[in-house]
Amino acid sequence: MPTSRAASILLADPGSGFARYREQLVKAFKRVLESGQYVLGKEVAALEAEFARYIGSGNAVGVASGTDAIELALRATGADGSGIAVTVANSSVATAAAICRAGLQTCFVDIDESSLLMDLERLEAALQDLRSRRPAPEYLAVVVVHLYGAPVDMTRVAQLGARYDAVIIEDCAQAHGATWNSRRVGTFGSAGAFSFYPTKNLGGLGDGGMVVCDSDDVAQRVRELRQYGWREQQSSTVVASHSRLDELQAALLRVLLPHTDARNTGRREVAAVYSQRLEEITEIATPSNRPGHVYHQYVIQVDGRDDVRRSLEQELIATGVHYPIPIHLQPAYRRSERFGSLQRSEVAAGRVLSLPIGDHINAAAAHRVSEAVARATST
Repeated sequence: MPTSRAASILLADPGSGFARYREQLVKAFKRVLESGQYVLGKEVAALEAEFARYIGSGNAVGVASGTDAIELALRATGADGSGIAVTVANSSVATAAAICRAGLQTCFVDIDESSLLMDLERLEAALQDLRSRRPAPEYLAVVVVHLYGAPVDMTRVAQLGARYDAVIIEDCAQAHGATWNSRRVGTFGSAGAFSFYPTKNLGGLGDGGMVVCDSDDVAQRVRELRQYGWREQQSSTVVASHSRLDELQAALLRVLLPHTDARNTGRREVAAVYSQRLEEITEIATPSNRPGHVYHQYVIQVDGRDDVRRSLEQELIATGVHYPIPIHLQPAYRRSERFGSLQRSEVAAGRVLSLPIGDHINAAAAHRVSEAVARATST
């Protein structure tokens, strides 16, 4: 399937977004180059403060990637090599990888077939089962994935966390700026984890991540874990590696952060064009239009997905599949625990199709894609 510039409409094109702010980005690059400080300096500190204000969190701590952000959030909230984290199997494998790296067992629960987000009825049943075990896990967490930019019902998740004494970690890697009840995701749990991979709604020119939290103690533990467990220079209080956001990425992200909401508005406008046309087609399930969605991906569900992809490829329209193999079916994770059937996750993996979205897609391009999808599903 087309993923290169051979396609006239790309699935994602972060370079087009960077081009809009090229002059500011070049100035930021030069500022870092001339500063002589390239790791954990003034740019990282400034981005942490600015991102915390944007999200509405008490603290933000820069790390090397979104995967590291989840792992360090788990470790900073008490994971010490044992325990269980409940999550979904239709997400990026990075979520499960971070859970395993924190020394936890993964327990997968199924999804809602419409929203493709965690089924909260299944979540409650899983938490009830886990807490009834003897011995019950000392550390129990829920890693909630705001998949494709759609916010999970965090009011209910927070209630379940309190009821079953479970730590709530929000995987916000695809949800920069998304809201639930007008409140930014990442602020409902014990910590939120963000990725700054280039294709994200707020992405840099390389890897990067951020942990947000209200607890000063949790933030301090993340700072220690991101640099060898140092509380004081050259003195490790815990065993840890390193996961540092560099000054260059921080400086570039500081340029882009103020434009995040406007860019998300652009994604919503493209999504509205798609939905207006595709909701008419009975063979297609369009994304749930829940308030606060920021459309990191615009994902439809359709039978004969691969045939549709081939048809769009012939029209030079790139598409993606997020994600083709549920995590519990991947060899490295087949021994993970599952609570009940994951049939909806497995069915969705064969039907999901991501359409182009981002700074490079305007209304005209969205109309062209919509009509191409309509033709592909009518043949």
